[in-house]
Amino acid sequence: MRFVIYGTGGVGGYFGARLAEAGEDVAFIARGEHLRAMRDKGLRVASVNGDFVVSSPEVSDDPASLERADCIVLAVKTWQIEDALAAMRPLVGADTVILPLENGVEALDLITAAYGGEHALGGLCKILAWRQAPGEIVHGGVDPVICLGERDNQRSARLDAISAALARAAGITVQVPDDIQAAIWSKFLFICAMSGIGSITRMPIGATRSDPACRQMIVAILEEIEQVAAARGVALGAQAIDKAVQFIDALPAAGTASMQRDIEAGRPSELASQTGAVVRLGREHGVETPVNAFIHTALAVPEAHARTA
Repeated sequence: MRFVIYGTGGVGGYFGARLAEAGEDVAFIARGEHLRAMRDKGLRVASVNGDFVVSSPEVSDDPASLERADCIVLAVKTWQIEDALAAMRPLVGADTVILPLENGVEALDLITAAYGGEHALGGLCKILAWRQAPGEIVHGGVDPVICLGERDNQRSARLDAISAALARAAGITVQVPDDIQAAIWSKFLFICAMSGIGSITRMPIGATRSDPACRQMIVAILEEIEQVAAARGVALGAQAIDKAVQFIDALPAAGTASMQRDIEAGRPSELASQTGAVVRLGREHGVETPVNAFIHTALAVPEAHARTA
């Protein structure tokens, strides 16, 4: 199966490297120093489960220079999705499937709007990973999981084929949940809470989850997101918040979310598609989200500065 990894950051770099290590046909989209380092020295992965290197990976900054894909793994920042979808058109054939591994809840809709439902799968991943340096990915924690599914939650030949290819790779657990939308929102619960609390405190998750006031705020963030999901017809289940808290409690104490790291570094972040999406979607459905609104307001000024600097 031909995979193209569109966005070779922590997520795309790790999962693409694992697929390449397993012998799948994989090409990477990367740019600048990252592209040059991958060409010169390969793609290096430093993982808590064992380091490895993909030597001489196929990598380009021009989608038109690559063969069409059976599966495009979309792993850019959420604010880059629409531009990425437009740029990847040369890679999309009649049977190409686009699998988003994003932090937000709107990627499946964006793919469907751009290419039609026949090219879209629902997807998400769980991993703590980042690009440490050009050509180097760090997997710092969390057992890597990819969940995927059709929008209607039915099994399909393409779903089974992609799942099987992912499962052949070491270091990836593959799951096909009963309800892919509920799974996407369940991930959104904890990543949005972790991103929000970390971004306003500038502290790792171990510090915020152990502080009583911050922990109370984390739970409030989760409760608001659950209410927005319910208003949109997504049933997360009676234990969704408890499970999200348990996941947060199991994260490495030094862990930080990518949104927090971007904000601290003065880079554009996923604020609009995480905390901002909670506020915006809540407003659309008449759901009050005061805690998320406060966080979004507090971070909107540095976010705007990062986008104009």
